[in-house]
Amino acid sequence: MSTFMSVFASLVEHIADLLDPLFHASATAAAIILFTAFVRLLVHPLSRASARGQRQRAKLQPRIAELRTKHKKNPEKLQKAIMELHKEEKVSPLSGCLPSLFQLPAFFLLYHLFSNTSLGGEPNALLGHTLGAAPLGGRFKDALADGGLFGAQGVVYLVLFAIVAAVASFNYVRTKRQMAAQPVLPAAATSTAADGPQAPMAGAMASMTKIMPLMSFMTLFTVGFVPLAAALYVVTSTTWSAVERAVLYRDMPTAAALATAA
Repeated sequence: MSTFMSVFASLVEHIADLLDPLFHASATAAAIILFTAFVRLLVHPLSRASARGQRQRAKLQPRIAELRTKHKKNPEKLQKAIMELHKEEKVSPLSGCLPSLFQLPAFFLLYHLFSNTSLGGEPNALLGHTLGAAPLGGRFKDALADGGLFGAQGVVYLVLFAIVAAVASFNYVRTKRQMAAQPVLPAAATSTAADGPQAPMAGAMASMTKIMPLMSFMTLFTVGFVPLAAALYVVTSTTWSAVERAVLYRDMPTAAALATAA
Protein backbone atom coordinates (compact mmCIF):
# COMPACT_ATOMS: atom_id res chain seq x y z
CA MET A 1 0.00 0.00 0.00
CA SER A 2 2.85 2.37 0.85
CA THR A 3 4.46 1.76 -2.54
CA PHE A 4 1.16 2.40 -4.31
CA MET A 5 0.66 5.66 -2.41
CA SER A 6 4.19 6.74 -3.34
CA VAL A 7 3.46 6.09 -7.02
CA PHE A 8 0.22 8.04 -6.79
CA ALA A 9 2.02 10.91 -5.04
CA SER A 10 4.60 10.97 -7.86
CA LEU A 11 1.78 11.14 -10.41
CA VAL A 12 0.19 14.11 -8.62
CA GLU A 13 3.56 15.87 -8.40
CA HIS A 14 4.23 15.26 -12.10
CA ILE A 15 0.87 16.75 -13.11
CA ALA A 16 1.54 19.69 -10.76
CA ASP A 17 4.92 20.30 -12.44
CA LEU A 18 3.19 20.47 -15.82
CA LEU A 19 0.65 22.97 -14.48
CA ASP A 20 3.16 25.07 -12.55
CA PRO A 21 3.71 27.69 -15.33
CA LEU A 22 -0.01 28.51 -15.15
CA PHE A 23 -0.89 28.06 -11.47
CA HIS A 24 2.45 28.45 -9.65
CA ALA A 25 1.97 27.84 -5.89
CA SER A 26 -1.51 26.39 -6.45
CA ALA A 27 -0.35 23.94 -9.15
CA THR A 28 -0.93 20.90 -6.92
CA ALA A 29 -4.48 22.04 -6.16
CA ALA A 30 -5.03 22.47 -9.91
CA ALA A 31 -3.61 18.96 -10.45
CA ILE A 32 -6.19 17.56 -8.01
CA ILE A 33 -9.01 19.32 -9.86
CA LEU A 34 -7.69 17.97 -13.17
CA PHE A 35 -7.39 14.47 -11.66
CA THR A 36 -11.01 14.72 -10.47
CA ALA A 37 -12.17 15.75 -13.94
CA PHE A 38 -10.29 12.78 -15.42
CA VAL A 39 -11.98 10.38 -12.97
CA ARG A 40 -15.39 11.84 -13.81
CA LEU A 41 -14.69 11.42 -17.52
CA LEU A 42 -13.87 7.76 -16.91
CA VAL A 43 -17.08 7.31 -14.92
CA HIS A 44 -19.24 9.23 -17.40
CA PRO A 45 -20.22 6.13 -19.45
CA LEU A 46 -21.56 4.60 -16.22
CA SER A 47 -23.48 7.81 -15.53
CA ARG A 48 -25.06 7.62 -18.99
CA ALA A 49 -25.94 3.96 -18.43
CA SER A 50 -27.44 4.91 -15.05
CA ALA A 51 -29.59 7.56 -16.74
CA ARG A 52 -30.86 4.97 -19.23
CA GLY A 53 -31.62 2.64 -16.33
CA GLN A 54 -33.55 5.38 -14.51
CA ARG A 55 -35.57 6.01 -17.66
CA GLN A 56 -36.40 2.30 -17.94
CA ARG A 57 -37.33 2.07 -14.26
CA ALA A 58 -39.59 5.10 -14.60
CA LYS A 59 -41.48 3.33 -17.40
CA LEU A 60 -42.00 0.32 -15.13
CA GLN A 61 -43.70 2.28 -12.34
CA PRO A 62 -47.30 1.76 -13.58
CA ARG A 63 -46.68 -2.00 -13.82
CA ILE A 64 -45.12 -2.06 -10.35
CA ALA A 65 -48.19 -0.23 -9.01
CA GLU A 66 -50.35 -2.99 -10.52
CA LEU A 67 -48.18 -5.63 -8.83
CA ARG A 68 -48.61 -3.86 -5.48
CA THR A 69 -52.37 -4.05 -5.92
CA LYS A 70 -52.27 -7.67 -7.02
CA HIS A 71 -50.00 -8.85 -4.17
CA LYS A 72 -51.10 -6.43 -1.46
CA LYS A 73 -51.41 -9.18 1.16
CA ASN A 74 -48.19 -11.01 0.26
CA PRO A 75 -45.09 -8.78 0.48
CA GLU A 76 -42.72 -11.68 -0.28
CA LYS A 77 -44.56 -12.50 -3.49
CA LEU A 78 -44.62 -8.80 -4.36
CA GLN A 79 -40.86 -8.52 -3.95
CA LYS A 80 -40.30 -11.62 -6.09
CA ALA A 81 -42.65 -10.30 -8.79
CA ILE A 82 -40.85 -6.94 -8.91
CA MET A 83 -37.47 -8.69 -9.21
CA GLU A 84 -38.81 -10.87 -12.02
CA LEU A 85 -40.15 -7.78 -13.79
CA HIS A 86 -36.74 -6.11 -13.58
CA LYS A 87 -35.10 -9.28 -14.91
CA GLU A 88 -37.64 -9.63 -17.72
CA GLU A 89 -37.09 -6.03 -18.82
CA LYS A 90 -33.31 -6.31 -18.27
CA VAL A 91 -33.32 -3.41 -15.81
CA SER A 92 -30.85 -3.40 -12.93
CA PRO A 93 -32.18 -1.73 -9.75
CA LEU A 94 -28.56 -1.04 -8.69
CA SER A 95 -27.29 0.69 -11.84
CA GLY A 96 -27.81 4.13 -10.30
CA CYS A 97 -25.29 3.35 -7.54
CA LEU A 98 -22.40 2.38 -9.84
CA PRO A 99 -21.08 5.90 -10.68
CA SER A 100 -20.79 6.80 -6.98
CA LEU A 101 -19.19 3.47 -6.07
CA PHE A 102 -16.52 3.77 -8.75
CA GLN A 103 -15.54 7.23 -7.49
CA LEU A 104 -14.94 6.15 -3.90
CA PRO A 105 -11.43 4.69 -4.50
CA ALA A 106 -10.21 7.98 -6.00
CA PHE A 107 -11.59 9.96 -3.06
CA PHE A 108 -9.99 7.66 -0.48
CA LEU A 109 -6.68 7.78 -2.37
CA LEU A 110 -6.57 11.55 -1.99
CA TYR A 111 -7.82 11.37 1.58
CA HIS A 112 -5.05 9.00 2.67
CA LEU A 113 -2.37 10.70 0.56
CA PHE A 114 -2.95 14.02 2.29
CA SER A 115 -3.54 12.51 5.74
CA ASN A 116 -0.19 10.71 6.00
CA THR A 117 2.84 12.65 7.19
CA SER A 118 5.25 10.23 5.49
CA LEU A 119 5.36 8.16 2.30
CA GLY A 120 7.75 5.27 1.86
CA GLY A 121 9.69 6.33 4.95
CA GLU A 122 10.14 9.90 3.64
CA PRO A 123 8.31 13.08 4.71
CA ASN A 124 5.19 13.70 2.62
CA ALA A 125 6.23 16.77 0.61
CA LEU A 126 2.69 17.21 -0.75
CA LEU A 127 1.47 18.38 2.63
CA GLY A 128 3.42 21.60 2.18
CA HIS A 129 1.56 22.52 -1.02
CA THR A 130 -1.26 25.02 -0.73
CA LEU A 131 -4.39 26.45 -2.25
CA GLY A 132 -4.02 30.14 -1.58
CA ALA A 133 -2.81 30.27 2.03
CA ALA A 134 -4.42 26.96 3.07
CA PRO A 135 -2.24 23.79 3.09
CA LEU A 136 -3.73 20.88 1.13
CA GLY A 137 -3.17 18.57 4.08
CA GLY A 138 -4.93 20.91 6.49
CA ARG A 139 -8.54 20.89 7.62
CA PHE A 140 -11.16 23.49 8.39
CA LYS A 141 -10.45 23.32 12.12
CA ASP A 142 -6.80 24.16 11.38
CA ALA A 143 -7.88 27.20 9.38
CA LEU A 144 -10.06 28.38 12.27
CA ALA A 145 -7.13 27.99 14.65
CA ASP A 146 -4.87 30.02 12.36
CA GLY A 147 -6.56 33.35 11.71
CA GLY A 148 -10.18 32.40 12.22
CA LEU A 149 -13.02 32.20 9.72
CA PHE A 150 -11.97 35.37 7.88
CA GLY A 151 -8.24 34.72 8.03
CA ALA A 152 -6.18 33.87 4.96
CA GLN A 153 -6.89 30.14 5.30
CA GLY A 154 -10.48 30.58 6.40
CA VAL A 155 -11.34 32.55 3.27
CA VAL A 156 -10.31 29.57 1.11
CA TYR A 157 -12.83 27.39 2.94
CA LEU A 158 -15.49 30.10 2.73
CA VAL A 159 -15.13 30.05 -1.06
CA LEU A 160 -15.45 26.24 -1.13
CA PHE A 161 -18.48 26.37 1.18
CA ALA A 162 -20.07 29.00 -1.07
CA ILE A 163 -19.58 26.79 -4.15
CA VAL A 164 -21.01 23.75 -2.37
CA ALA A 165 -23.98 25.77 -1.08
CA ALA A 166 -24.69 27.11 -4.58
CA VAL A 167 -24.56 23.62 -6.11
CA ALA A 168 -26.66 22.16 -3.28
CA SER A 169 -29.26 24.92 -3.71
CA PHE A 170 -29.38 24.20 -7.45
CA ASN A 171 -29.89 20.49 -6.72
CA TYR A 172 -32.49 21.31 -4.05
CA VAL A 173 -34.62 23.35 -6.45
CA ARG A 174 -34.33 20.71 -9.19
CA THR A 175 -35.18 17.85 -6.85
CA LYS A 176 -38.24 19.63 -5.44
CA ARG A 177 -39.53 20.36 -8.95
CA GLN A 178 -38.85 16.83 -10.14
CA MET A 179 -40.52 15.19 -7.17
CA ALA A 180 -43.52 17.50 -7.56
CA ALA A 181 -43.76 16.30 -11.18
CA GLN A 182 -43.97 12.63 -10.20
CA PRO A 183 -47.22 11.01 -11.22
CA VAL A 184 -49.63 10.18 -8.41
CA LEU A 185 -50.14 6.44 -7.87
CA PRO A 186 -53.62 5.05 -8.48
CA ALA A 187 -55.89 4.98 -5.46
CA ALA A 188 -55.64 1.21 -5.15
CA ALA A 189 -51.88 1.28 -5.03
CA THR A 190 -51.94 4.08 -2.50
CA SER A 191 -54.34 2.29 -0.17
CA THR A 192 -52.28 -0.86 -0.47
CA ALA A 193 -49.19 0.95 0.74
CA ALA A 194 -51.03 2.73 3.51
CA ASP A 195 -53.25 -0.03 4.88
CA GLY A 196 -51.56 -3.32 3.99
CA PRO A 197 -48.24 -4.93 4.84
CA GLN A 198 -46.45 -2.24 2.84
CA ALA A 199 -47.31 0.51 5.37
CA PRO A 200 -43.76 0.68 6.82
CA MET A 201 -42.38 1.03 3.28
CA ALA A 202 -44.86 3.78 2.52
CA GLY A 203 -43.80 5.62 5.67
CA ALA A 204 -40.14 5.28 4.74
CA MET A 205 -40.81 6.63 1.26
CA ALA A 206 -42.74 9.58 2.72
CA SER A 207 -39.81 10.39 5.02
CA MET A 208 -37.35 10.05 2.14
CA THR A 209 -39.43 12.46 0.08
CA LYS A 210 -39.01 15.11 2.79
CA ILE A 211 -35.29 14.48 3.40
CA MET A 212 -34.10 13.85 -0.15
CA PRO A 213 -33.99 17.48 -1.36
CA LEU A 214 -31.71 18.34 1.59
CA MET A 215 -29.16 15.57 1.02
CA SER A 216 -26.93 17.68 -1.25
CA PHE A 217 -26.22 20.01 1.68
CA MET A 218 -24.50 17.12 3.52
CA THR A 219 -21.48 17.81 1.31
CA LEU A 220 -20.82 20.89 3.45
CA PHE A 221 -19.98 18.64 6.40
CA THR A 222 -17.65 16.52 4.25
CA VAL A 223 -15.73 19.59 3.09
CA GLY A 224 -15.45 20.77 6.70
CA PHE A 225 -13.94 17.54 8.05
CA VAL A 226 -11.64 16.03 5.38
CA PRO A 227 -8.19 17.31 4.29
CA LEU A 228 -8.39 20.24 1.88
CA ALA A 229 -7.11 18.10 -1.03
CA ALA A 230 -9.99 15.64 -0.53
CA ALA A 231 -12.40 18.56 -0.10
CA LEU A 232 -11.28 19.87 -3.50
CA TYR A 233 -12.12 16.48 -5.00
CA VAL A 234 -15.58 16.55 -3.39
CA VAL A 235 -16.34 20.11 -4.51
CA THR A 236 -15.18 19.47 -8.08
CA SER A 237 -17.02 16.15 -8.33
CA THR A 238 -20.22 17.56 -6.83
CA THR A 239 -20.21 20.47 -9.27
CA TRP A 240 -19.59 18.09 -12.18
CA SER A 241 -22.46 15.87 -11.01
CA ALA A 242 -24.90 18.77 -10.85
CA VAL A 243 -24.16 19.78 -14.44
CA GLU A 244 -24.04 16.20 -15.70
CA ARG A 245 -27.36 15.23 -14.13
CA ALA A 246 -29.05 18.41 -15.35
CA VAL A 247 -28.15 17.29 -18.88
CA LEU A 248 -28.69 13.53 -18.60
CA TYR A 249 -31.98 13.74 -16.69
CA ARG A 250 -33.46 16.82 -18.34
CA ASP A 251 -36.32 14.83 -19.89
CA MET A 252 -36.89 12.49 -16.92
CA PRO A 253 -38.52 14.47 -14.09
CA THR A 254 -39.68 11.38 -12.19
CA ALA A 255 -36.44 9.40 -12.33
CA ALA A 256 -34.17 12.37 -11.87
CA ALA A 257 -35.35 13.21 -8.36
CA LEU A 258 -33.58 10.19 -6.89
CA ALA A 259 -30.44 10.70 -8.98
CA THR A 260 -30.06 14.39 -8.19
CA ALA A 261 -30.15 13.84 -4.45
CA ALA A 262 -27.88 10.80 -4.48
